[in-house]
Amino acid sequence: MTAISERPYDSAPAPEPRRDHPLDLLTRFQQAVAATPDRTAVHDGAGSLTFAELDRRTAQVAEALTARGAAPGERVGVSLPRSTDLVVALLAVWRVGAAYVPLDPAYPSERLHTMVRDAGIRTLLTGDDDRTWPTDVHPLSVTELPAPADGHPAPPVRTSAHAPAYVIYTSGSTGTPKGVETTRGGVASLVSGLEQAGMYAEQPRVVAWNASVSFDASVQQWARVCRGDTVIVLGEDERTDPGRLSEVLDRHGVHDLDLTPSHWHLLRDDLLVRAAEGRRLRLFMGGEPVPERIWRELSAECAGGRLEALNLYGPTECTVDATATWIEGDFPHIGHPLPGVRAHVLDAALLPVAEGEEGELYLAGAGVAAGYVSRPALTATRFVADPFAADGTRMYRTGDKVRRRADKALEYLGRIDRQVKIRGYRVELGEIEAALATHPGVATAVVTLHNSPTAGEQLAAYLVAADGTEGCAAAAAPTPDALREHLAGILPQYMLPTAYVALDVLPLTVNGKVDLAALPVPEQAADGEPVAQAEESTAQHHAPEGEVETLIADVWSEVLGRAHIRADDDFFAMGGHSLIALRVVARLKKQLGIALSTREVYRHPRLRDLAQHVETVRAGR
Repeated sequence: MTAISERPYDSAPAPEPRRDHPLDLLTRFQQAVAATPDRTAVHDGAGSLTFAELDRRTAQVAEALTARGAAPGERVGVSLPRSTDLVVALLAVWRVGAAYVPLDPAYPSERLHTMVRDAGIRTLLTGDDDRTWPTDVHPLSVTELPAPADGHPAPPVRTSAHAPAYVIYTSGSTGTPKGVETTRGGVASLVSGLEQAGMYAEQPRVVAWNASVSFDASVQQWARVCRGDTVIVLGEDERTDPGRLSEVLDRHGVHDLDLTPSHWHLLRDDLLVRAAEGRRLRLFMGGEPVPERIWRELSAECAGGRLEALNLYGPTECTVDATATWIEGDFPHIGHPLPGVRAHVLDAALLPVAEGEEGELYLAGAGVAAGYVSRPALTATRFVADPFAADGTRMYRTGDKVRRRADKALEYLGRIDRQVKIRGYRVELGEIEAALATHPGVATAVVTLHNSPTAGEQLAAYLVAADGTEGCAAAAAPTPDALREHLAGILPQYMLPTAYVALDVLPLTVNGKVDLAALPVPEQAADGEPVAQAEESTAQHHAPEGEVETLIADVWSEVLGRAHIRADDDFFAMGGHSLIALRVVARLKKQLGIALSTREVYRHPRLRDLAQHVETVRAGR
């Protein structure tokens, strides 16, 4: 690894893409290596790689993959922490002509094994972790490979535009995640479209990689190294700590930062201070709708020349981004289709609706994915023939309601189904319901998205006990702790409900469907706790004691909207998540002068344990 230089990002324009037929990103990466071999390509907290070093390193890992039997068209798992090695691994998979499948180390093993089996993975790239994988899977440790020798790396395997690029798993309404397989041509079209629309600057930029590799927005960030940009891999603490993030942005002269509106809400003060001081930044907003308040705030900053901000929209099934717009004016919208994308607003008969009328958005073009892995019926349902194309191509049915404005921009109106977005993650509520139903104590369940005035959007689960009878179902229902533990072994953390409400029966409409509007609000019971939580015995709970426990309890009460906090309460069991943890860290720093990271909140989720950790930190100062 080469130490990062003071000005590693100057000179040499990014290789110009062909406008008629976008070049494959590995071809563009080779052009960047030839143009500026000594320029910094990727950097993490431990060091950096130049373009020449990255080329040699990826060629070395690709050679090891080939020796393990990885071949063009196959799917290779990648389970690595955020680092330069992660970028190496992703490029190496592309280099052998295969598709990468991100396997987040934070996911439960059961979920990861389901993804591995579904994708047919035989080889995967890992780090130093000791996780157990299925016996027919062959892990290859990237960190244990020796340093590559100098010389001329072997060229990448040539692939067609239809070759698979990656498989990203999203929440599935039937109870298991579904893998979306995109193409190399789709990724090339994404980058080319953003360039042609002026969203990417012509000169090389310094880009902060913020999104999880399991989130499709990550492709739009890390793959920019292929066009000659420098990628700064943000660590977990840097992503969530405003002070540390600001330091990284300044240290490396970051130009572009991708984030969700939920993330902006917590980072805004530091980012606005930077903007006021003339440290200009281009924000790529995506992952969830931009609220009107945030839109107007960003619009004002952009109009004053202090920021540049874009709103990006697109489903995983259409290779990350399908529409984009600069954030300006008073009202949110998702803009116009990117070059290479066709957008149709249609009614139930697949006929175009009039301007200003509501319809479902269908997307077509090179970015449309190949389909869902091992799910031909679902693929046929969601990826349908494009009646407006003469070449037999398909379009993707997004499930999003939109209308076309007079200026031809698209305005997002919501979903036609029960899919939701929470903190940028796409969640099928049916998958959580199916996971709840696997608990032996649950007869049936329904999950909704509930908006808490203090903690923001939260998932709430309503259930009927398996052995419940009228009038006593709540007493027979499994405890929230038992349900939470059960789900934690199946689902990622962001899909775990906050509140669990036991009911005698689920309310139904006259058509026999669950009446979502009739479900009780889980926000508060009489004592200020969520309904199901309030019903648990409080014999084993104790009030906070001492200065630090009391202070943390006060902070938790404020950020979580809870009237009563006990010393053995679990922050995440009560609805906490990484963004709320950031608020806790900020308050403790302000009131105690203690600089913690959100990671430390994760390591000490129970109030008493966190208080003891804070006391230890104070004593060591």
